[in-house]
Amino acid sequence: MAISLPHTRQRSSSPSCRTYRLVDQQGEPHPILDDLYESLDAAWSEALHWWQEEFGPVQGPVGIGVEVSTLSGEWRTLRYPGT
Repeated sequence: MAISLPHTRQRSSSPSCRTYRLVDQQGEPHPILDDLYESLDAAWSEALHWWQEEFGPVQGPVGIGVEVSTLSGEWRTLRYPGT
């Protein structure tokens, strides 16, 4: 399930507070699933659910990637689209 968090680049909260987002094939925030998630599992579950709704059962690579926020406010790729 997605959570709503302020869309800020700098995070002053605890170092363990990470957020996750889904990206498209070009590495940009996903045009439909553009939200922040509380965990990698929550983000990937949302991606798989949406993919199955749009394209049917997953039988090959999913064209959605996952990124995690860093302490410096940047994003680091954890799962590339299509893997």
